[in-house]
Amino acid sequence: MLVFIFTSTAFFLLLNFFLLLAFKKLFIVKAQSMSRKKISIVIAARNELENIESLVSNLKDLDYPADGFEVILVDDNSTDATFELMEYVTNSLQNFKIFSAKSFGSKGKKAALFLGIQNANYPYILITDADCRPGHNWLKSYSMKFEEGYDMLFGIAPFYQHQHLVNNISCFENLRSSILTFSMAAIGFPYSAAARNFGFTKRAFDSLEGYSKTNETKSGDDDLLLREAVKQNMKIGIVTEPDAFVYSETKKTFSEYLQQKARHTQTSFHYLKKNQLFLGFWHLLNLVFLLSPLIMFVNPIIGLLLPLKMMIDLIVVKSTQKKFSYKFSVVKILYLQIFYEIFLVIHFLNAKFTEIKWK
Repeated sequence: MLVFIFTSTAFFLLLNFFLLLAFKKLFIVKAQSMSRKKISIVIAARNELENIESLVSNLKDLDYPADGFEVILVDDNSTDATFELMEYVTNSLQNFKIFSAKSFGSKGKKAALFLGIQNANYPYILITDADCRPGHNWLKSYSMKFEEGYDMLFGIAPFYQHQHLVNNISCFENLRSSILTFSMAAIGFPYSAAARNFGFTKRAFDSLEGYSKTNETKSGDDDLLLREAVKQNMKIGIVTEPDAFVYSETKKTFSEYLQQKARHTQTSFHYLKKNQLFLGFWHLLNLVFLLSPLIMFVNPIIGLLLPLKMMIDLIVVKSTQKKFSYKFSVVKILYLQIFYEIFLVIHFLNAKFTEIKWK
């Protein structure tokens, strides 16, 4: 038992140490290029009536020459007036184009995105969602990174932070997964990205045969496309400039939150095996430390694993959260970390054994 305790503790400390070590590589400032790539922004929208006007306002105000980018909005079979509002608010904007997936017989987000990408005029594609708000230097930051020869890029996508519980849980979950995701990408092992802040060259997308190899689930227009790029040894990078963050709101109710996370978790079932093994080991190790007080009767020393975990988690979150545009107090970090581990199990069970609803 002492061997188990020692080994588990060593693994936990080493993994967190390398996590923080990799994290330091994320925000190294490099010389800026004045290159301005021609970029197509593609957005699939379904029943986004309440978001279209603010989305268009945000995109047209991006700090980038109007002749250097275009916006392609694709209505994904909305049952409200999303398409009509798209047409109305973009009527006078020459670099905005509107498509209706229904007119082309396309169904689902991937099909809508594919339609938009196929009609893009420019060689660099950025993807986001209709309820997202990119930072003002979003295009500049991606242009500079594409100048370095990357085939695929993904950036930081925080949630707006409020005070209600669902928002706190969602934000903390986003922070913890972002720390792991970006740290792994920094050392050359990317496995996940958020479609809210995602880009690639059109040439790379065509080389991957679009989304044709990501049909295991309706989601995965980000993670599974990234998986295919990894399999093809494409050059994958990250964009970490704060003014290139893409913000969005969290779900407001637990029901909506659980459905959203079940969809995301289902996608993880189709990661590369090596990534599934790493993530499974990482989360299982954290869960063992969290539940260690339950088996203190075997050996009282086991009870030290939980306070050790909470201390390390506190150090990791406190030293990284500002970089991802979050701010949690010590008390919140401690109880949200416990929620985070528990909800990972709940999300897994929901994704595995319950019917997942799609928008």
